[in-house]
Amino acid sequence: MTGTARPGAAVRVLLVDDHPVVRDGLRGVLESEPGIDVVGEAGDGAEALARLDALARDATARDDGAGVDLVLMDLRMPRMGGVEAIGHVRERFPEVRVLVLTTYDADRDVLPAIEAGATGYLLKDSPRDVLVDGVRAAAAGRPVLAPSVAGTLMGLVGAPAGGEPVLSPRELEVLRLVASGATNRSAARQLFISEATVKTHLLHLYEKLGVRDRAAAVAVAYERKLLG
Repeated sequence: MTGTARPGAAVRVLLVDDHPVVRDGLRGVLESEPGIDVVGEAGDGAEALARLDALARDATARDDGAGVDLVLMDLRMPRMGGVEAIGHVRERFPEVRVLVLTTYDADRDVLPAIEAGATGYLLKDSPRDVLVDGVRAAAAGRPVLAPSVAGTLMGLVGAPAGGEPVLSPRELEVLRLVASGATNRSAARQLFISEATVKTHLLHLYEKLGVRDRAAAVAVAYERKLLG
């Protein structure tokens, strides 16, 4: 079984990058941190999907429910690039989160990755603590964006088409908190509403924005200049 990080269990990470030296460095950083286990590596998107299949089968055979929680994914790789791979991961392993880690922060790279289903997007020059915190946050389903990536999204030109549903003031409040990294519980506390109400608002705004998750909602909101 693959799935969302289990409370109290280590975050199980699959590294996907076509440069072995980069994978070695990432493994060294992550495995030195408590509560993070690197369970596999892949050199491109196609190999990543095969590794996810194999790790899921191993988890089922062990009957311990521990497969992969997070894929740390580069974008530009041979055979199958990151954006295509993200789409397949989200379709075949919907509970597995994907955190992009790449060199590129141009809009032609950022938006397709987020729209494909990435939970977050960090750059390879991110400080060690930002990477580690990002892995933990993304595994928990919280959006993670490097500052320059957030700026790229804010700079994208886009606006809702005429007649498209607009977000209510409360939905915008929830979305702003989500964009700042707030959990459902934290957003509920700040808005003096229940977590169930926060989830309802999220579902409504997902439908209005035509997205499936928090990270994509934030990306589309920046694109349409709903957040600023």
